[in-house]
Amino acid sequence: METRSLAARLGACWPGLTLALLTVLFGQAIGIAFGAAEDAMKARLREDAAAVTATLYKGDPALAKPVVDKAWVYVQRAHLHAGAMGTTALVLIVLLAALDAPRGPTRLVAWALGAGGLAYSLYWLWAGFLAPGLGSTGAAKARLAWLALPSSGAYVVATAAALALLIATSRRQARAGG
Repeated sequence: METRSLAARLGACWPGLTLALLTVLFGQAIGIAFGAAEDAMKARLREDAAAVTATLYKGDPALAKPVVDKAWVYVQRAHLHAGAMGTTALVLIVLLAALDAPRGPTRLVAWALGAGGLAYSLYWLWAGFLAPGLGSTGAAKARLAWLALPSSGAYVVATAAALALLIATSRRQARAGG
């Protein structure tokens, strides 16, 4: 059996690696935005709620406050999810490549990890900014279920597949004496 170089194995995973790195950068960009424009971001959430106070919040600004507060938590979740999911995706992809797991499944897992992590992080940011104008965080999550469910599902399935590939590859290499 011919062994490909690590560079070739990583190159086969470039779409997933690229998406994973974009996810990490997305999380960092949100962190920079927190430092540079946190007050403006929070003001936008309040303004979006104020624009629909008469219709969605029964004319009572106090009813909007918990939605705006929870929306800000969602924006923070986007930052945290992007950092954690992007980094985890990078580690798993590099580990699969380093162990020379089968190319096809590794490429698929890499793509699902990268795309799933990025899309799920985007989901939290988008839900955070939608919620005040929709009148609830539940409405924002429901509106974006089409993004949240497949992206989180792809990420979890890909993580489980990475574990299975790591176990199978380790066993194959142990039997081969390498």
